[in-house]
Amino acid sequence: MPSVETRAVVPTAGAPPYIHWGPVIAGAIAAAALSFVLLTFGTALGLALATPSPTWRDASTALWLLTGLFLILTALASFALGGYLAGRLRTRWSAATPDEVEFRDGTQGLLVRALAVLITALIVAGSAAGVLSRAAPAAASPATTSAEPLLSYEIDRLFRSERRTADGDMTSARAEAGRILLAASRDLTADDRAYLIRLTAARTGLSPADAERRVGEVLDRSRQSIRNARRNTVILGFMTAAALLLGAAAAWFGAALGGRHRDGDIVPAWTWPPHRATTLP
Repeated sequence: MPSVETRAVVPTAGAPPYIHWGPVIAGAIAAAALSFVLLTFGTALGLALATPSPTWRDASTALWLLTGLFLILTALASFALGGYLAGRLRTRWSAATPDEVEFRDGTQGLLVRALAVLITALIVAGSAAGVLSRAAPAAASPATTSAEPLLSYEIDRLFRSERRTADGDMTSARAEAGRILLAASRDLTADDRAYLIRLTAARTGLSPADAERRVGEVLDRSRQSIRNARRNTVILGFMTAAALLLGAAAAWFGAALGGRHRDGDIVPAWTWPPHRATTLP
């Protein structure tokens, strides 16, 4: 009778998971913390992403470009740090090929970048909301109009007068004039211009000729303010998109570098270029 060969089944340890969420979360927290520190430092230098009211800064294209460049540098530094930590802290894969290990490390870095963006966005949104709520009029305030704060100075200039008027009448006049000034950025009809002149003359006591001259000046200034706001918004939007794209690359390469340091392929050093690890006898 043939003998049946029996083999003992030895359980094998499970392979490490493809995604290690612990290092990802740690790297994202580190990236968000560094990003918050740098953004706070930039705000102190006048490179804030949001301003509570229109100032000379809103008309400076060069300063908006500088703000965008600072945002890019912030993304590169913070995401590279977070990616490096995620790659360095991840469990080593012994059976994967070098290309596969680098891909997995890079994926860890991309996840760090995605999570850090969400955390930083929540922090920045909360900070900006607090600043704007303290600097801007309350939502229930009767002085708030649809065109403020973008055209608040232009509306003030339009109705500047020594005369005292009722607050309710002035509030409605400011709101109506603000909507007309916003519409004037596209096209202003003759009826709207004539009505704005009459409204200005009635609220300020100016003669029709002086009111017409003031309306013309305010219209030119409001169009220029709106053009500046649109141009600066496009610049900052482009810089933000560039910062997010470059930040993804920084997180990928940072995580890959952290993985190489973890596996001993490169010894971390303060010199450049980094040298390969050597095996001691």
